[in-house]
Amino acid sequence: MHRLPPLRLLSVFETVQRAGSAKRAAGDLNVSMSAVSQALRQLEDHIGAALFDRSTRPAGLTEAGAILLAAVTENRERLTEALEEIRVLTSSDVPTVTIACTIGFATYWLMPRLEAFYLDHPDIAVNVQTTAQEVPRLGPDTDIALRYGDGRWDDGEVRLLFAEIIEPVCDPSLARRIEENGGSLASAFLIHVDFADRRWLTWSDYLARTGLKAAGSAKGLRFSNYVQATQAALSGHGVMLGWRSITGDQVENGLLVPAGLPPLQPDNAYHAVLSHRSRKTETAKVVMAWLARAAGLSDS
Repeated sequence: MHRLPPLRLLSVFETVQRAGSAKRAAGDLNVSMSAVSQALRQLEDHIGAALFDRSTRPAGLTEAGAILLAAVTENRERLTEALEEIRVLTSSDVPTVTIACTIGFATYWLMPRLEAFYLDHPDIAVNVQTTAQEVPRLGPDTDIALRYGDGRWDDGEVRLLFAEIIEPVCDPSLARRIEENGGSLASAFLIHVDFADRRWLTWSDYLARTGLKAAGSAKGLRFSNYVQATQAALSGHGVMLGWRSITGDQVENGLLVPAGLPPLQPDNAYHAVLSHRSRKTETAKVVMAWLARAAGLSDS
């Protein structure tokens, strides 16, 4: 069994991908670019496989790199959840609100915004519970569920957060190749997420609704959740259906760009559902109001 690489090297690797370049990662880590490059080489030597395809500019991830990045990202989020749970255990005097959501929504929408919440509400702890695909449930220990659907649930007070927008996205270099090919998807892999829940639109749904065609649309890369799919898109491995809640920040930061295909608004939207038990809890209502503001809504 391979010995795990030092966490420092994994942290540099993940930071490079999150920042979009070794130069920006060096700035984020407050180290030199040579130190970043050396750490990446050490990680490749430790693993025994090339993680970057350096024949392209910017360098993209190899298949081995994409596998490692997906694992690092998922485990970082699990570590974050564990630390939140520990914070709850060691802060019995601090009011705690538990939110349930999918791992993709937690990774790309909720977690990046929680820091701002803690700055405004240092006296409230938030515990995040995630699920890979299932609809987040309101259990005895869950105050709020963040759900995608039509809003017709009777297990709590439902608040619309935002309508979803779906638009094919990819990394900038792949977008240029698609543009050079006349906007055709024929030369690009499609990144699929396999869902049993038919409320989530697939590539087949998108192509049918827009009237577009893509040769071999059933082929490409297939994943079981949007964390893996997004990392594959960031690494230049194909075009994914970008959901506002998943890829919105990456598009805003320029790490992903629209692939030049029409956007689509599905019938369903994202909602926050406050359990009946928690409706009388002041801290849960504070978190609900913050979620509304984070989604661009008023508190009312």
